[in-house]
Amino acid sequence: MEEKQEHIIDPALAGDIDGVKDVIFKVIFNKKKHDVSFPLDATIAQLKDHLHTIIGVPKEMQKVMVKGLAHDQKSLRDSGIVSGSKVMVIGSTFDDVLAVSHQTAQSIPEDKVKPSVTKEPFSQQKIHKKILDKGPPEDVMPGVKNVKEALPPHPLYGMCSRGKVRLTFKMENDQIWIGTKERTEKISMSTIKTIVSEPIEGHEEYHILGIQLGPTEASRYWIYWIPSQFVDAIKETILGKWHYF
Repeated sequence: MEEKQEHIIDPALAGDIDGVKDVIFKVIFNKKKHDVSFPLDATIAQLKDHLHTIIGVPKEMQKVMVKGLAHDQKSLRDSGIVSGSKVMVIGSTFDDVLAVSHQTAQSIPEDKVKPSVTKEPFSQQKIHKKILDKGPPEDVMPGVKNVKEALPPHPLYGMCSRGKVRLTFKMENDQIWIGTKERTEKISMSTIKTIVSEPIEGHEEYHILGIQLGPTEASRYWIYWIPSQFVDAIKETILGKWHYF
């Protein structure tokens, strides 16, 4: 049963003041509902600052979803928030992250920690090389190196793993769908441990990307020929900005 929490709305934010129209909507976080009033033309980034005071999640760790992922630079109006809207927030507090990190550190005895070993680039590893040697798929999306772009509104296509692969980001369900000719795997983004990637040697406009679905590297799902300009957006969408700290 969802628990509803009422919050006193700052009179300075309520109503229509100096021509700035506010909207009242519900924010859902960890199965709790919060009534929020905020200027309709404020940005999602400003809303995240306000939500930090309510749910305790820093703005860098928040994913705000309104019919998909809401982007920081857009206004509430442009993001589709109206009176009575339900806005879902996904994220972790610093305490949650630190607790997980502390438990992980405690679970590995000092005498079991292995010294770091320099690994050869993904492109040179036999498991990847035999796929890369076939060259890019005929329908691969154009790649652009040294550029960062937001994810397009349509699925990413023209990539491969053992066969053709397409990626669909279902933000309303907090899922990533990995589609192949045989089936579509629907994976909760919150279960993805980490994502690794490297440019493909000789084709730096594309990346090899590994989505880690379990606790060890053996659980990585490898995807080849990801356009370089979308790599950061993929990581940010799945893991959140806090992953880069």
